[in-house]
Amino acid sequence: MDDMTHTGITRREFVERMGIAGATLGLGAAAVANGAAAVGAPRDGDGNIIPGFEDTGPAGTSKGWKPFSDRKIRVGIAGYGLCRFGAAWGFQDHPNVEVVAVTDLIPSRCAQLAAACRCKKTYPSCEEMIKDDKIEAVFIATDAPSHARLAIAALQHGKHVATAVPAVFGSLEDADRVFEAVKKSGLKYMMFETSYYHANLYARRQQYLAGGFGKIIYSEGEYFHFFGTPIGGYNPKTKNVDNNGWRKGLPPQWYPTHSNAYHIGVTGGSFTEVSCMGMPSIVPHLRPENNDYKNPFGSEIALFRTNDGGMSRMAVCWDIRQNGGERGRVYGQKYDKVAVNTSRPPLPPGVGGGGHGGSHGHHTTEFIDAILRDRKPWVDVAQALNMTVAGIVAHQSALKDGELLKIPQYTL
Repeated sequence: MDDMTHTGITRREFVERMGIAGATLGLGAAAVANGAAAVGAPRDGDGNIIPGFEDTGPAGTSKGWKPFSDRKIRVGIAGYGLCRFGAAWGFQDHPNVEVVAVTDLIPSRCAQLAAACRCKKTYPSCEEMIKDDKIEAVFIATDAPSHARLAIAALQHGKHVATAVPAVFGSLEDADRVFEAVKKSGLKYMMFETSYYHANLYARRQQYLAGGFGKIIYSEGEYFHFFGTPIGGYNPKTKNVDNNGWRKGLPPQWYPTHSNAYHIGVTGGSFTEVSCMGMPSIVPHLRPENNDYKNPFGSEIALFRTNDGGMSRMAVCWDIRQNGGERGRVYGQKYDKVAVNTSRPPLPPGVGGGGHGGSHGHHTTEFIDAILRDRKPWVDVAQALNMTVAGIVAHQSALKDGELLKIPQYTL
């Protein structure tokens, strides 16, 4: 059933009446329901498909795709954990990619990743792999606490870098270091924030760029992912696969990009200040005495000021069982229906859309195309950090009972 508005009409009816002035974006309950039949998708401790890996149907076509170059970028891939991200993005299927090496800290997973990517060369760690001079670019799909460190190291070794989210893990200092490393290297950096290539968000961005929304007055985003059930994960402290691993007690706003994308992905802007409130969790391992982060919150709701003077509410919750997923809404000053192509770009033959609403193949294609054409990728380091750092500061605000705090800004 659709959500109801205060007027008594359904949200779908409301959106249809409002046109593009107010639009609901993203993957929600419908996507989760469709995921019941997904085969081989990663699952949590209760056997439920992890949000984002549902079978959401066809996600694009190769019709209309035109090769730009016959060059093959030599790529190394790091990480084959719970979500098997290393092989989930289709690098091994892209006509302009040769996967020349893979790595995972756990030997059995490393072997599985090599098989999935049809690659013979393996390394015991990402640190060793990035020393390989044959590799031009790396995809870092390791545990979140290692993203910044490994990205910086790879850039320093002359590699283009793509990472899973978030760009940095709770550290403003790491954010500055990543930013400086990208600028100094002159290489491409892209964060694979899946919401950017959700069909609806991509469509609304095209309408926004064509002037259909005017100024965005208000936007909303939600990332709801129930963490009450252990879902397993590599723990960088114990160097073992533990229940929840680094996710155990994770401050919600340290993982903010799936929600923050519903403003920054549409506008390309940023958040300048934030007031955030947190709610304690009833889940035992999400209580401060039971997690390494001393984090007291299972849900954090942030109200941001945007760089163009608007407002945005972004919610990240680990306690909500129903309606999991990633979704958002944008509301603009204008009510114009602009004639613009809102379809996602065609994908190369053999490259599927993949999980998270068919976004995976689009990210890989965007990253490789940016290298081939020597251009800035869509989710560049500035957008990646503006999405991520806003959440870090939001958590600081929640710990201070909603104190209004300024947010560092990143601009290329």
